[in-house]
Amino acid sequence: MKIIIPMAGKGSRLLPHTLNTPKPLMSIAGKTILRRLVENLYKIIQVFSIQEIIFIIGNFGNQVEKQLIRLSHDLSLNPIIYYQIIPLGTADALLKAKNSLTGEPIIVAFSDSLFYQNSFDKEITHDNIIWTKKVKNPHLFGIVKCDSSGVITHFIEKPNNYVSNLAIVGLYYFKNSLLLKKELQSIFDRNIKNEKEYQLTSVLENMRIKGEKFISKQVKEWMDFGNQKRTIYSNSRILSIESKNSKLIHEKVMIKDSLIIKPCSIGKHTSIENSIIGPYVSIGKHTKVKNSNIKKSLIQDYTIIQYANLNHSIIGNQSIYIGEKFKKVSLSDYSVYK
Repeated sequence: MKIIIPMAGKGSRLLPHTLNTPKPLMSIAGKTILRRLVENLYKIIQVFSIQEIIFIIGNFGNQVEKQLIRLSHDLSLNPIIYYQIIPLGTADALLKAKNSLTGEPIIVAFSDSLFYQNSFDKEITHDNIIWTKKVKNPHLFGIVKCDSSGVITHFIEKPNNYVSNLAIVGLYYFKNSLLLKKELQSIFDRNIKNEKEYQLTSVLENMRIKGEKFISKQVKEWMDFGNQKRTIYSNSRILSIESKNSKLIHEKVMIKDSLIIKPCSIGKHTSIENSIIGPYVSIGKHTKVKNSNIKKSLIQDYTIIQYANLNHSIIGNQSIYIGEKFKKVSLSDYSVYK
């Protein structure tokens, strides 16, 4: 078995934070989204003795590739990198990895979602699996419709009318990657697009029509990082979950004349002075916060914040923010606001 992680998207709904840092490499409570995703799947890696992890990336540069290689080696996995320079949809992304789709089972995990509380290794059987979650707004997602036994009877990409509320969360198990490759190539050859892109939902529906059986398995906890609102909410959920079992404030943090309202995550060598932090705030490493009030926000590494009143905000790496009014701020890496 292999794991494939497509992550070539531009992250346009999370701009300006993805201008310099690919979304999967944004840090949430001390770990990148990508590392968290791979750790979510680590039980599968162990149980099925997975040795290879495949990344499909855009033109992200050498530093990003080095991060991917380092993450893979940390988990004793062999990394393979493919490129999708022009983003033409999820199916097109997977087709870039066709040389690795040689017939063995694969896990496909898109890099902007995280999952908690599932025993994925125990859910994998002899059937193809699509992991899903009930949502309130199914028209925004790829949707599955199932029979009473959980067998998927239809795949629909962002339906205009209500069909089902079971959204595809971006995690898939294919028992035969060669069959997947053939159908990926087929929709590309026949130029079958949805909203000008080659969508994996179309591939799945064609495979189903041709006789492949897919089972829906629901995840218990799904966190999405599609846009700023969802990212801040997911940060809060991660802090709530991990505060029960983990120490989220690094021992090498300087806190002076300040109040920390948990749950919060504060990284190594960060200083907090004359401030109120929390609840639901993640602050990266080597950041300096002074004379500020911050709640429900995400602050990255090597950043300076002074005289700020922030709520539902994201401030990027190596930025400076100095302000007085209560604000919802969205500041990208290497930015200055005074």
